[in-house]
Amino acid sequence: MPSVVGLLEERERGARQRVGVLREEADRILAELRDAELFWERFVTAREVLAEVLAGPGSGADAREAAVPVAENTAPTPKGGAMPGSVMPGSVVPVWREGLEVSALSPDYQQIVGALAASEAALTCGEIASTLGLERVPAKIEGVRSKASRMADRGWLVKDPSGRFTLAAGLRGGGS
Repeated sequence: MPSVVGLLEERERGARQRVGVLREEADRILAELRDAELFWERFVTAREVLAEVLAGPGSGADAREAAVPVAENTAPTPKGGAMPGSVMPGSVVPVWREGLEVSALSPDYQQIVGALAASEAALTCGEIASTLGLERVPAKIEGVRSKASRMADRGWLVKDPSGRFTLAAGLRGGGS
């Protein structure tokens, strides 16, 4: 008959081995996360540099502010062009701050805010796509996910761990 101490030592050894395996896995995942964050940061930096270059002459904050259009009026001019300072599709999403209206977003982003404002619950990207009248295919859902994630990164939306989105506190919905 085995001793109680022997059984405990055997179980302790098993638990120690499991902890070792999990630590190795955690170290591997953390290293992978660091690599992914560095890769992501390269794109963030490239976009910021591009925004500065496209802003033209100027330096520092002036160039960054010029590269982030904030619209007062999104109506087109009589010749079909946009008013200076208006938001065009593909515009950079500005960081949300108190007083910044939904009209500062391009129409695609305004529609996402409108869909979330009309919902009483947090929505998945598939549900947002359906609300917007988009076909629920991976390409459309991933497009919505990309836009919603960008808006969450900039404070317009909140993304919960399950991948659902809601409007950020203090943001009034609507406008598209």
